[in-house]
Amino acid sequence: MTIKQLEELLQESVKDKTEEFKRLFHGRGALYDEWKHLTIDSIDTVLSVALYFEDAKEDKLIEMLQKFISYSGHKIIVLQRRYIKGAPSEVIAGELEENLFAVENGMKLKLNLTSNQNSLYFADMKNGRTFVRENAKNKNILNLFSYTCAFSVAAKLGGAKSVSNIDMSKSALSIGRKNHYLNDIDTKGVSFLPYNILKSFSRIKKKGPFDLIIIDPPSYQKGSFDAKKDYQKIIKKLPDIASQECILLASLNAPDLDSNFLIKLIDEFAPEFKFVKRLENLKEFASQDEERSLKNLVFKRQNS
Repeated sequence: MTIKQLEELLQESVKDKTEEFKRLFHGRGALYDEWKHLTIDSIDTVLSVALYFEDAKEDKLIEMLQKFISYSGHKIIVLQRRYIKGAPSEVIAGELEENLFAVENGMKLKLNLTSNQNSLYFADMKNGRTFVRENAKNKNILNLFSYTCAFSVAAKLGGAKSVSNIDMSKSALSIGRKNHYLNDIDTKGVSFLPYNILKSFSRIKKKGPFDLIIIDPPSYQKGSFDAKKDYQKIIKKLPDIASQECILLASLNAPDLDSNFLIKLIDEFAPEFKFVKRLENLKEFASQDEERSLKNLVFKRQNS
């Protein structure tokens, strides 16, 4: 795909642009080998561009993007060169406002586009949050590895009775609290608990039983969580903390682990939870091999 063809694809993608977050180009899905290092997101008037390795076409790409925003409805370009260790993002067009947020189904979630870390918002999980919002009414919900609590915001907007957000990062939970305020959500009944999940099941159990449990861990976080070794430790505890008709949303984003990895673990260690379905991924995040992309699996407790 040439730069001209990429521009034409962006023109097509931006036709239905709104203030809502949208991935315009997902090179990481390996559908276009020559652009597999590139992602481009539309965030209202911001065009957010990430480059995962250096490429000879970089200068021409930037030139095209600067031309593109002259008619696309964007005013700002933020470029992150992820291939440079510790390199902060660079605003290469316009001026970035403070207190930036992404909009998803009318829900606002805080963003940080100027850090060399992630942006605080994982757009590919939109269908997972939609599922939780649609199934939250009057439920007691456990949100494991909650990070900035986007699932909790979705759950409360869906009428959840209570949400327990569990994450080791106090700073992430602090942002999570701000995400609730950003959406005018009363945090009564919402807990922000800085626990090490694998060492805190006795404390977590006291908040249960839970009617909907969300497990959305990192694939690998040194000294904290390794999906290959540690996922089963959580699954073994599910029967003790779940209500009799509990719904489970178990997520996995490790390219080298497929859906069957989770299905088999649950069948072995929590067999009362039966597999229901895998949620579809957003078409904007299409991958050549869907089993290497995000897996959102739904289970339901069925006691005999």
